[in-house]
Amino acid sequence: MTTLLSDDLLATIRGRAAIHDRENSFFADDLADLRAAGYLAALVPTSMGGAGLTLRELCHEQAALAGAAPATALAVNMHHVWTGVARFLHERDDDSLDWLLAEAAAGEVFGFGYSEAGNDLVLLGSRTEARPDGAGGYTFHGRKIFTSNSPGWTRLGVMGLDSTTDPEDPRIVHAFVARDAGGFQILDDWDTVGMRASQSCTTVLDGAPAPADRVMRRIAPGPSLDPYVLGIFTSFEILLASVYAGIADRALELAVAAVGRRTSMKTGKAYSQDPDIRWRIATAALAQDGIWPQIDQIAGGIDAREDRGAGWFRATSGLKVRATETARQVVDEAIRCSGGSSYFSRSELGRLYRDVLAGIFHPSDDESAHSQVAQSLLGPLED
Repeated sequence: MTTLLSDDLLATIRGRAAIHDRENSFFADDLADLRAAGYLAALVPTSMGGAGLTLRELCHEQAALAGAAPATALAVNMHHVWTGVARFLHERDDDSLDWLLAEAAAGEVFGFGYSEAGNDLVLLGSRTEARPDGAGGYTFHGRKIFTSNSPGWTRLGVMGLDSTTDPEDPRIVHAFVARDAGGFQILDDWDTVGMRASQSCTTVLDGAPAPADRVMRRIAPGPSLDPYVLGIFTSFEILLASVYAGIADRALELAVAAVGRRTSMKTGKAYSQDPDIRWRIATAALAQDGIWPQIDQIAGGIDAREDRGAGWFRATSGLKVRATETARQVVDEAIRCSGGSSYFSRSELGRLYRDVLAGIFHPSDDESAHSQVAQSLLGPLED
């Protein structure tokens, strides 16, 4: 399996994570090191100047990065989602995002500007307006939340609703805007419980322009099997699962080390010899052991270009929910085993406890995943 993240690089990034968390600062130093290591082009084919990793290989890299610095991994994830979409299309003979692969190899950083407050339709609808500019492009007007990597992106993928070109046939417009083209404001509003270094600030789009050659799709609102939508959904869910699996891996590692160090005054033995502690460690491990085979199998299916159609939505949304919920369980068990010192904000386990909570807010949430599975088994709800 190809790797790009050396042990030395991961150790350096781990050494900064607590500082960025404490200062609520952006991981600019990590980003520079990752760019220098060629990590931003991990999924770019070697023929286009990248490292040529498979999606499965990148999942393991992202997990290792998350074990060192979860917020860094989460924010870089959004860049990898876009290179994942471009790779997904490229391998299916669609070259519409080949320019993105080339720009990623050249060092451009991509952000993901899709989330909107109160929009539970996610990819199926938008509160943002996409206004035609008369030359085949659009300007975008709306508010995007949880825009990870806000200080660092140079290209931002966005979507909005064009209801003016044909009011009887509105379209979801997927496009990219450039940082140096303006038309947006990034709010300084990221003061959260966890994932602080990601600086996932609110982005206000106020005429951000996307020229015609950066308008990727115009799709009817609602469910779609367009490869562009399928690429976004699968890349997002699978890579997100890998980040939270990495958090769980690290939490279990820290818990095992902690119970080996701590000694019971009651028995004089290490807590690793306490039957109740051993049960908790085993419970966490048993839960975590079930996640990596799922990530490998589902990511491997994308790499193998399996055609599951709408089945990919069920497979990947379920993976995301299982991975994030398992990670919460593993971190909770690790906290319970490791003692009160983990309650301090300076504790790495305490930070993981705060970071892992973010998993419940990413799409697909628990409700929408259950809806996906129910629809796949029972059909749509009747009117």
